[in-house]
Amino acid sequence: MRVLVLAAHPDDEILGMGGTIALHASVRGDETRIVCVTDGSSSQYPNDPELRERKNDEARRAARELGVDDYVHLDLPDMRLDTVPHVDVNRLVEEHVRELRPEVVYTPHPDVNRDHVVLFDSVMVATRPVPGHPVRRVLTYAPTSSTEWTPAGRNWFIPNWFVDVGETIERKLAAFACYETERREYPHPRSERALRAHAEFFGASCGCEYAEPFVLVRGLETHPAP
Repeated sequence: MRVLVLAAHPDDEILGMGGTIALHASVRGDETRIVCVTDGSSSQYPNDPELRERKNDEARRAARELGVDDYVHLDLPDMRLDTVPHVDVNRLVEEHVRELRPEVVYTPHPDVNRDHVVLFDSVMVATRPVPGHPVRRVLTYAPTSSTEWTPAGRNWFIPNWFVDVGETIERKLAAFACYETERREYPHPRSERALRAHAEFFGASCGCEYAEPFVLVRGLETHPAP
């Protein structure tokens, strides 16, 4: 299986679905690519190229911890993705869909973070279910410290797809530990304790020890010809 994971910022993918990525890449041997579309730091740390490169390195190390070598880091403006023409973001996502031909695509949920909304909209364009399109399943994931802060009534995250990550939760936490620039002390959502509690909560919600939640946007079940 070929899997494409889109992230707006470095650490989105670890926070929201690090255990699932490790299942795809390390446990199942799926061909997995992570694409981070923004530079990840120009708004948070302006005029600091050294810190930007440090975050890039953290992201690559985190991906390797999950078993992913195919990590692509683009340089669209962090926290200003809505200033980029929609067609340009579409084109970048479409390029990776066309090249990798993934069967499964993950993208951040369109939550309180405008970059997540813009990326989601472009993924919807790039994965339109035209005849012959390779994508069979599109899901959104929930980067903690973003999705749960979305105001009432605005694109609430109501998961309907869960992945048992009991086998890979420690890999997820080890990958997040690579993000020294993003780690915070509990009770901040970007802390090891909060991430474990998040996985425990959703595990208890669906009958396993640890789980990661998703929204299935679209799925197409196909069967081989007899």
